[in-house]
Amino acid sequence: MTELNNIALKILEKGKGILAADESTGTMTKRLEGVNVISTPENRLLFRETLFSSSCMTKCIGGVILYDETIKQKNSKKIMIPELISKMGSYPGIKVDTGAKVLSGSPDEKITEGLDGLRERLKEYYQLGAKFTKWRGVYNISKNFPSKLSIHANANALARYSALVQECNMVPIVEPEVLMDGDHSADECYQKTSEVIKKCFEELILHKVDLKGIILKPNMILAGNKSNNKISGDEVAKLTLKCLKNSVPSEVPGIAFLSGGQSEKEATENLNLINKYNNTNFIMSYSYGRALQQSALKFWSKNIQNIEGTQKVFNHRAKMNTLAAQGKWSKDLEI
Repeated sequence: MTELNNIALKILEKGKGILAADESTGTMTKRLEGVNVISTPENRLLFRETLFSSSCMTKCIGGVILYDETIKQKNSKKIMIPELISKMGSYPGIKVDTGAKVLSGSPDEKITEGLDGLRERLKEYYQLGAKFTKWRGVYNISKNFPSKLSIHANANALARYSALVQECNMVPIVEPEVLMDGDHSADECYQKTSEVIKKCFEELILHKVDLKGIILKPNMILAGNKSNNKISGDEVAKLTLKCLKNSVPSEVPGIAFLSGGQSEKEATENLNLINKYNNTNFIMSYSYGRALQQSALKFWSKNIQNIEGTQKVFNHRAKMNTLAAQGKWSKDLEI
């Protein structure tokens, strides 16, 4: 399992983070149509290839999470996408869950599916060059949620997934996301996130998952997006660190935060503050989707052939987040 620990550490070394480019075809279609670009396999690939061949990949991006469609595609020079990512000095990864469905017994909550046939799919993805994988569990937050049923069921699925992934010599990203939708306070987010993460590790240990060979992808501790009691970046950082220090076993090599609906600059600023206050042994980095891609996507949509200009916008965002992962970012560096 030392090899898995090495991969996890390599993905997150020197402030490197993870580009989450694993949007399903449906989600990617919404994103493209939102900027008036027709969603075809060619256009989806063109945008992703533009990012994957950017210069920042070498110094800022340690891993790229792909979607099933993308991992099987070739770029304009007929190079397989995982090979292109590897050539840029980054690790290709793959999202392996099949999405969140209604949780039987609690219809207002979700359970992530995709365990059926997973062992066989993992073998195929490994052959295609994947070095790590991702599975996301989602939890609503309100007075009654997440329920014990949701917390237990999703933790169990994350653990079963992780065990199968390690069996296939890949690093599992464990993503329990407590959603920021709602009017809850940051304290409520802290309590519920702590409960969710602790249960995940209980199940991971029960399923004999080697904690040195995983990456945790949690939410930051934030007040809900409809809350009137927003907290400062300093408080976000301190509460997030307190939560993780009390919930995550010390063997875990690294934590890569999801952006969870924060704006690009918020996600960067909060990550920077977390690293300024980080008094743990955990590497604290990023695994962002929209918070890395949004500006680049808007720029690209104006002229999808302007590869160089799009890459410049993406390079800047990746550089800002890598500085934040080292606690070296400041507002003055933003364009």
